[in-house]
Amino acid sequence: MSARIELNHKVHVLTKKEELDGIRVPGKVVIVLDIIFATTTMVAALAHGATEILRVLDEASARARAKALPPDSYVLSGELYAETLPGFVHPAPLALVGHGVKGKSIVYSTTNGTVAMTLAAGAARVYCGALLNAKRLVEHISAQHARETVLIVCSGSGNNFNFEDFYGAGYFVDCFAERLGTAADFSDAAKAARAVYRQARAPEALLDCRIGRMMASRGLAHEVEFACRFDAFPVLPALEHGTLRLVG
Repeated sequence: MSARIELNHKVHVLTKKEELDGIRVPGKVVIVLDIIFATTTMVAALAHGATEILRVLDEASARARAKALPPDSYVLSGELYAETLPGFVHPAPLALVGHGVKGKSIVYSTTNGTVAMTLAAGAARVYCGALLNAKRLVEHISAQHARETVLIVCSGSGNNFNFEDFYGAGYFVDCFAERLGTAADFSDAAKAARAVYRQARAPEALLDCRIGRMMASRGLAHEVEFACRFDAFPVLPALEHGTLRLVG
């Protein structure tokens, strides 16, 4: 009698986007996280009717991309080192959604989140994750990518570790554990992220981290609190030929 082969779903966490340089991403499934705020904003915009997110690397690329689009069909949004780009809509989720996104393309540039997504583009599949859509995304990946290794990529900030992304990764790991049970094979980094998530509490922990404190000092505590709305928007944003769109 032949031995039964168990399929374990491997889940690993990268603590900052720069760790992608040492990882072979082809064949893997990547979830990119930038909880404050890039991936949270992209999830929220698509959930509120934006047709696509055209993520670009800098201001010049954003303006060039916008020139190729019909007038009034897009919104320019982005920041560099936490400062809103001149003439662009603020890149936090409530600010962008409040500006109006339904039926629009969002040309979006940020210091970390859109860069992380670009670095991961060679993977078998790249998804945009946030606390807003974690459980739905985990359900989808568990069902559709049972044989692929999952990399949860924390964008971080300028080659630095960010608490809020690691916390978010921990919630994703917790969702995978609930969904997969003993079929889950977590790396040590994934287990550590889950332990952080279970110990900390949102939104207090995110408001107390470095980026959260900076945003609160600018009157944006409400944006951080919005980012902590667990599973409020069960959407599936994925890269399709370089553009972020809803799938499924």
